[in-house]
Amino acid sequence: MANLAAFATALLAILHIYIMVLEMFLWTTPRGRRAFRLSQEFAQQTKVLAANQGLYNGFLAAGLTWGLLHPVHEFAVKFSCSSVLPLSLLACTGCWAGITIHLDTIKTMDMASVFKGSGDGKLVQSTTSKPDKLTGDQVLVKVTASGVCGTDLHYRNNDMVLGHEGVGIVEALGPNVKHLNKGDRVGWGYQTDSCGHCLECLDSAEIYCKERSIYGGNASLDQGSFATHAIWRAAFLHQIPEALSDEQAAPLQCGGATVYTALQGVKPTDTIGIMGVGGLGHLAILFAAKMGCRVVALSGSDRKRDEAMALGAHRFVAVKHVADAQIDDDTCLLNRLLVTTSAQPEWEGIMPLMAPRSRIYPLSASSGNLEMPYMPLLLKGIGVQGGLVASRGVHRQMLQFAASHDIKPVIETFPMDEKGITEAIDRLERGQIHFRAVLVPV
Repeated sequence: MANLAAFATALLAILHIYIMVLEMFLWTTPRGRRAFRLSQEFAQQTKVLAANQGLYNGFLAAGLTWGLLHPVHEFAVKFSCSSVLPLSLLACTGCWAGITIHLDTIKTMDMASVFKGSGDGKLVQSTTSKPDKLTGDQVLVKVTASGVCGTDLHYRNNDMVLGHEGVGIVEALGPNVKHLNKGDRVGWGYQTDSCGHCLECLDSAEIYCKERSIYGGNASLDQGSFATHAIWRAAFLHQIPEALSDEQAAPLQCGGATVYTALQGVKPTDTIGIMGVGGLGHLAILFAAKMGCRVVALSGSDRKRDEAMALGAHRFVAVKHVADAQIDDDTCLLNRLLVTTSAQPEWEGIMPLMAPRSRIYPLSASSGNLEMPYMPLLLKGIGVQGGLVASRGVHRQMLQFAASHDIKPVIETFPMDEKGITEAIDRLERGQIHFRAVLVPV
């Protein structure tokens, strides 16, 4: 038995050294994380594992040292003479490493709960760590509401935190933040960063910056509004006016910014066509009507006529009867048409409704080609204008305009938990949401 105990002691010592070597590889530094392209969440879990191994190995080495100082066999005596000192050093090293890592982990292990997409499209609840100290103009925001946008459907099969129509309260500030304070209500949308020095950025068109950080991009996969907290640059956070509640402000961060951008430059004498009376379309009707424009709502059937008129439309045209639509006055021709539907309309029927030198704005994302009659574009000078969401300046104007003119999206609220988010996304995909869905913390 004594020989067996001595052999076990030697084996445990070798195992201890092996585990300590593994710990050196598992304890990933930020530089190591970047080199091996590890996620922040994985690195944090690895760090905790390394800390636990360090403590375990330290106590193991201490126990081995005590056993070797009390040998029960000649072999153990010989082994102890050459092993007590190195094992004692390993014991101190292991305990010191474990305690050090744990103390550092306590500082950085304040976790945020997040909801991510997955390969099979099923929502996954996870966590991401929040740093102990913010740098630069970083801001930690506690999420109080999040819109559910059609763009979220495109990413539900990706391993990333979902949501980009966020509203929340500032909880912590980096050292370079000057214009925000703790407790401020802020929102963010589709874009959260840019280089700041290219021509597009300098011309207030940072949404087209080559180095932009947008929803679904590689730079922000571990941050989103389907979460308890998020960290963003202060430069891309927008203060929420007091007249807007968190739930009302959330859909404006992307949906509102999108339609407001397409309405830039309209005149009160313009006639604005809104194709589709849904999540985007109802916001476009609200904004265009408050801008003093004549608003014509176009939808697939007469089903939404009354609601469109109540939102502020002056006229309603069912697209299936568009050929029968009578334009009695040239002033009723559309100066601008915002297409908010995912499916393309029958352009042959739409073109006669367009005014000379009018503009068409396709706003919904689609993977197909945009196809329309060629000659009407030439003969009437009709333009087709692509675009993304608002620049920061236009975004903030949009929020102020909405607050000043009492523009409030029509919303349905859902709890921000796995069941609530799944229900909201599934209903949105089936077209069963009444205009806009908003998640609120449980």
